Amino acid sequence: MDELAQIKQLAGINEFKGFMKYDPVNLQDGSNISLTGTEKSQLMKKHKIKPGTDEWFKLWFSKPYLTGEKPI
Repeated sequence: MDELAQIKQLAGINEFKGFMKYDPVNLQDGSNISLTGTEKSQLMKKHKIKPGTDEWFKLWFSKPYLTGEKPI
């Protein structure tokens, strides 16, 4: 196998497998940045959380699917 063929194989560009439909609402991993941001913004208003506070960082940066921690 020559060097170019090996690079193409490692990059995964040697075969065209067709186009995939892009649906921004139903992404493969189930996340939509705008919907998630809107939900967090609504929680901020509901619980009167100010940007930069410990509660704000916990709301925006907690990973409940990894740690089980509740953001609020």
